[in-house]
Amino acid sequence: MVYYPRGDPGARRLLPWLLLLAAWRAGSAQLRYSVPEEAQHGTFVGRLAQDLGLPLAELVPRLFRVASRAGGDLLEVNVQNGILFVNARMDREALCGRSAECSVHLEVVVERPLQVFHVEVEVRDVNDNPPVFSRQEQRLFILESRVPDSRFPLEGASDLDVGANAELRYKLSANEYFDLDVKSNEEGTDFLKLVLKKPLDREESQEHRLVLIAIDGGRPELTGTVQLLINVLDANDNAPEFDKSIYNVRLLENAPNGTLVIQLNASDADEGINKEIVYFFSNLVLDDVRSKFIINSRTGEIRVNGELDYEDCNLYEINIDAVDRSTFPLSGHCKVIVKLLDENDNAPQLDITSRFLPVREDAPVGTVIALITVSDRDSGANGQVSCALTPDVPFRLLSTFRNYYSLVLESGLDRELVSGYGVVVTARDAGSPALRASASVWVEVADVNDNAPAFAQAEYTVFVRENNAPGCHLVTVSARDADARENARVSYSLVERRVGERLLSSYVSVHAESGRVHALQPLDREELELLRFEVSARDAGVPALGSNVTLQVFVLDENDHAPWVLPRGAGGPASEAVPVWVSRSAGAGHVVAKVRAVDADAGYNAWLSYELLAAPNANANGAAAAASGGARLPFRVGLYTGEISTTRSLDEADLARQRLLVLVKDHGEPALTATATVLLSLVDGGQAAAAAAAASSSRAGTAAAAAAAGGAAALLDVNASLIVAICAVSSLLVLTLVVWTALRCWAPAAEGACGPGQPALVCASAVGSWSCSQRRRQRVSGGEGAPKADLMAFSPGLPPGPTSTDTDNVSV
Repeated sequence: MVYYPRGDPGARRLLPWLLLLAAWRAGSAQLRYSVPEEAQHGTFVGRLAQDLGLPLAELVPRLFRVASRAGGDLLEVNVQNGILFVNARMDREALCGRSAECSVHLEVVVERPLQVFHVEVEVRDVNDNPPVFSRQEQRLFILESRVPDSRFPLEGASDLDVGANAELRYKLSANEYFDLDVKSNEEGTDFLKLVLKKPLDREESQEHRLVLIAIDGGRPELTGTVQLLINVLDANDNAPEFDKSIYNVRLLENAPNGTLVIQLNASDADEGINKEIVYFFSNLVLDDVRSKFIINSRTGEIRVNGELDYEDCNLYEINIDAVDRSTFPLSGHCKVIVKLLDENDNAPQLDITSRFLPVREDAPVGTVIALITVSDRDSGANGQVSCALTPDVPFRLLSTFRNYYSLVLESGLDRELVSGYGVVVTARDAGSPALRASASVWVEVADVNDNAPAFAQAEYTVFVRENNAPGCHLVTVSARDADARENARVSYSLVERRVGERLLSSYVSVHAESGRVHALQPLDREELELLRFEVSARDAGVPALGSNVTLQVFVLDENDHAPWVLPRGAGGPASEAVPVWVSRSAGAGHVVAKVRAVDADAGYNAWLSYELLAAPNANANGAAAAASGGARLPFRVGLYTGEISTTRSLDEADLARQRLLVLVKDHGEPALTATATVLLSLVDGGQAAAAAAAASSSRAGTAAAAAAAGGAAALLDVNASLIVAICAVSSLLVLTLVVWTALRCWAPAAEGACGPGQPALVCASAVGSWSCSQRRRQRVSGGEGAPKADLMAFSPGLPPGPTSTDTDNVSV
């Protein structure tokens, strides 16, 4: 509660803020309030939300609450208006005892984002406890011979309040013999002494009854009383005396039993039995003190007789009486003040509260994990506590208030590396030797979808034979996700694209859960030699993460295509037999024609060989020649080149027309074949050139050349030598040009540029052949671009056969 001064209203408005600022600077709490003890339920303490700068509309959504219950349920906050109010009766003496300061520490937490505030509420003392004497009656024995101004100790009162409310003053009931003397020592303890004002007369009065009144300094004042019963003793004129009236002793707590506290020594000026002194605890000594110490009545030694604990009580006042052995004994009095020195006998205590667990692996640095409270019952350096964490953990301790810490995140977390941390908080005091205490908390790291699935291989390569069965298994892809639960559940799918004019999904499929890849249809190597595509793996996190892997499916060749004989004429069918003119003057080994064929397969399946089969000739002489044996045939065909050459010199006995049947066979299993028919016409040397020219002109479709040849024949019949000579020269020139042009256009190196349609490139030798077929292009699919032409080659290591550079070689 804040008290406003009288006077200026402006000052009254400004005063609370000045008090709040002073309290802020005085303490280390973020907010400091004050409330009197014994305040009723609902008493206003402060506008907590307003002072913390929190909008009222955000209190409920952000879970505004008091997280710490260090003060029990004494204080509560209204989450609707943010006002802190008294929830239960507060007894300052029960909370803090005789401590000069008494505060209730609160931890106020708001979330989203998380904020922790420390509020200190001072509990002000009110004068609710009257002074109390330990006994209802104090009895004193005073010798009648005691001179005026003699002093007799009295037990003072105690007040559970503090400050001005505990400042006591004393008053003695009116009488003519006694007065009261009150003094305070350096420890702040009042010493009461009853002072004799005039001599006593036992014969006049043996007993005096007085009332001692204790009055505190509160408003209103409270009082306590005790009866003083004074018995007047007769005789004994010298009382024992101590050399000091007060003895101060410092003693370590936990001193073992029997430890000497002090040895008292009193003296008496009397003689004989009146000189002998016996020591006793005064009847003012409380039972608790008697249980801690023992006195030797003969020697005056005071020793420890119980357990001394600084944290329970650090100061003991022991009143001692020294009494002589006279029939009417006299006594001397002193006080022994035993002040205990603290030892480091209490280990720190740790309490971990408000654990905000588990913590996400993407939590920002500074995130509060838990709140930690430390305490130590010792005092001074023995009660100064420092905290430390287990090394090599991504957390640190942040001191938020006296003996209050927050466990906060210091660096980033990665659940895939470490899924949890066992954090041990160690508290160590500054005593010697230091005492320690530990408390542990398991910090679980919650998974975040921060890892994409990773495939076991960077690339998958698969080989499958063409003409496979639909649905056959090609390969199983596998991806692993380092995350957990849903974030690690992987599903597979194709990365759709077009393969030529068709979609990739018409060729292959992938199972979403197992990653098994299947071919949906038979594959044709001649159409698609390499199928290159991607499979995607995605997890089930939010948002989902994914990665791709490349698959290369190589289609292996099967011998499913027979050889194909290339047509000899421009666009003519391969089965059409075109006559080849051969001069009878040709010698052995002369190449007269060449059969050209290709195979759409690859490797051994496209390796071609040529054989010469017997073909029925057009006349009987040819049949007889064929019947006479293959040794008589004047022609042969190269096994791997397809070149038809003479086996010997031609003569007049050889038939003028020869029909050769050539078998073309691949090396597949089983082998596939094709045949080609070659017609050879044997002519004399002079007629061979003309026949070849005529044939070339006929294949090229030049009717003018044929007419010129007919005209030349007519001129020969007229025997006009001059005209014959001119025509012969002209014909020779035309033939030369036509033959040169035909050879240029039909040569293997120029077919792609001059031949009509789609030519085929064929290179052959005596040991093998390789070809690139334009009739049915082999395709490789690796992207969205056009397919690439495939070059198939075979070149075994066999000795080369004979070659010829004769320009009359013709392909069929």
